[in-house]
Amino acid sequence: MTVRTRIAPSPTGDPHVGTAYIALFNYAFAKQHGGQFVLRIEDTDQKRSTTESEKAILDALRWTGLSWDEGPDIGGDSGPYRQSERRAEYDSHCQTLLEDGHAFHCFCTPAELDAMRAEQMAAKQTPRYDGRCTHLDAAEVDARIARGDDHVVRMRVPTDGECSIHDRLRGLIQIPWAQVDMQILMKADGLPTYHLANVVDDHLMGITHVIRGEEWIPSAPKHQLLYQYFGWEMPELCHLPLLRNPDQSKLSKRKNPTSILYYRDQGFLPEALLNYLGRMGWSMPDEREQFDLAEMVSAFDIDRVSLGGPIFDVDKLTWLNGQWLKHSLSDEQYQQRLMEWMCSESFFVSVLPQLKSRIDVFSEAGQWLQPLWAKDVSLSEDTLGALGLEQDVLANVLQFLVWRFESCGSWNRQVIEQEIRWVAKAVGLQLKDVMPLVFVVLSGARQAISAFDLAVLLGPDRTRARVRAGLDVIGGVSKKGAKRLEKSYQEALRSIDTELDAN
Repeated sequence: MTVRTRIAPSPTGDPHVGTAYIALFNYAFAKQHGGQFVLRIEDTDQKRSTTESEKAILDALRWTGLSWDEGPDIGGDSGPYRQSERRAEYDSHCQTLLEDGHAFHCFCTPAELDAMRAEQMAAKQTPRYDGRCTHLDAAEVDARIARGDDHVVRMRVPTDGECSIHDRLRGLIQIPWAQVDMQILMKADGLPTYHLANVVDDHLMGITHVIRGEEWIPSAPKHQLLYQYFGWEMPELCHLPLLRNPDQSKLSKRKNPTSILYYRDQGFLPEALLNYLGRMGWSMPDEREQFDLAEMVSAFDIDRVSLGGPIFDVDKLTWLNGQWLKHSLSDEQYQQRLMEWMCSESFFVSVLPQLKSRIDVFSEAGQWLQPLWAKDVSLSEDTLGALGLEQDVLANVLQFLVWRFESCGSWNRQVIEQEIRWVAKAVGLQLKDVMPLVFVVLSGARQAISAFDLAVLLGPDRTRARVRAGLDVIGGVSKKGAKRLEKSYQEALRSIDTELDAN
């Protein structure tokens, strides 16, 4: 048997370090067994998936040094490798499930489903679909489809007993069927959900081992059931522990920079990032901290992965990156890497319009570029206080900015200006009152390119990190204050969206 693993990111945002972590372990396992590593793009969420995000994922994973044997950019014998290009396969397999009685059409409206779950929660039951459409006869189903009634396709799930699943790291996992929902397989728009597409693709692509994050354990019974319905052999499952923040919470962009591109743009070495991710729940047999990808592949043993939540500590990563810079690069390599980071052609193409309109001699360029090269900017409570805004207003603006920037699907000057205007309106200020704060937090300087352009060049994760740093300078937000701000933010969402709809 040829070992085949895969990574299947969704192109709906920044390329996450968690994706690189899962990709690394899939790559190491496949290569350690002389197998193949596949990249598949799971873009069935057409509202949120973007070509911009797909490109960023491919660029980020390439930058880390990981490569794949098959994928949307290089092709392969099991393509296409974008789910949006595989609809015929999903339609065919969904129809098979319907014909075999393993799936059914569901016509329940969102209001009916909300009422159903509210009743179940009031009765202290696990919220799940109650199967009411399983009793519709074929004639009624055909008539409603012919009439054009909105509907989805759900899978049938047993109501009694337990599902037993074997996990390579965790052994036997048993989950009562009563806790497993009758999953939607085909959405009303005719596109499959993750669950159907995932199973069909893994089988047709010959994936032998599914190595993924532990957040997918609750979905494993649904996937195992689909394999049984199709009469296919299920790949071996291995659920890795999730990356954690230092406070043990799940790693998220609300508390830590999570984009791979953030670490690239901050000047981290890709070797150091992969090295650090390789230590997330695993270690070399000799326990040494510094190793490269080839060394990891040679020594890799997935059975030695620890189930304790690995802590992703940026300070520890920074230290390890320093070890690589100090001890693993020759002077020539050091110079080349530094010049690639500081003076890449793509960087100067992006900043050239800003420089040409501002400097008279090249020696002035440094003061304008410094905020882009800096790891952090120098801020003080006095600096922010001198802007003339009360501390609670400062906290409101900065926290709202973080939340708005987190929700951005795309990142360009127009979007950034739109989000800052939204925040100004939400806190009852004029744009001119908010912009000095944004400028200082992003640049840490009296003179720099405009805040809008600076945010574009910094990118979303570095921009969010600087706004969060500004929030920390004024003391952050307490748990009580966060709840108050969240309430105020939701109220602003409703009122501003209502106003926009009315216009």
